[in-house]
Amino acid sequence: MEDIYAVLAKCNIDYEKFEHQAVFTCEESEGMEIKIPGAHTKQLLTRDKKGRRNILAIVMHDKTVDMKELGEILGTKKLSFASPDRLKRLLGVDPGSVTPFGLMFDAEKEVEVIFDKDAWEIDQFRFHPLINTATLVINRDGFQKFLAETGHEFKIMKIPSKS
Repeated sequence: MEDIYAVLAKCNIDYEKFEHQAVFTCEESEGMEIKIPGAHTKQLLTRDKKGRRNILAIVMHDKTVDMKELGEILGTKKLSFASPDRLKRLLGVDPGSVTPFGLMFDAEKEVEVIFDKDAWEIDQFRFHPLINTATLVINRDGFQKFLAETGHEFKIMKIPSKS
């Protein structure tokens, strides 16, 4: 099994690495002593009611996603968060470490990727490197190279939020 750093090197993707204490939520990461550049995002792995569609939504850390409206936009019923087992199977991670870098383990391309327009407009993104004791900052081009390497397409859209 390749590690994320090998994939990034293979694709010639530049990144900056920041090591820190383990953080399990966006709120915890707000209190860190170090300042990390780029869009502070969170990644939500969701599934439809029947478990046939898996959707990784990448949004700004402070957005509360309206899951019902998102499901309607995507033409699916009742989105809910993926279970820890599903996270591990699809992305190779545990809760608190969800990251699009886990797509390198999704060989069957079971995960759809949607990126919130607000976050996409920022040129750099913060993602965990499969563990929550570090954060990697990569730019938009690097992220697109990574997705091309994993064979995942993605959509940029305005992901609805709860008021």
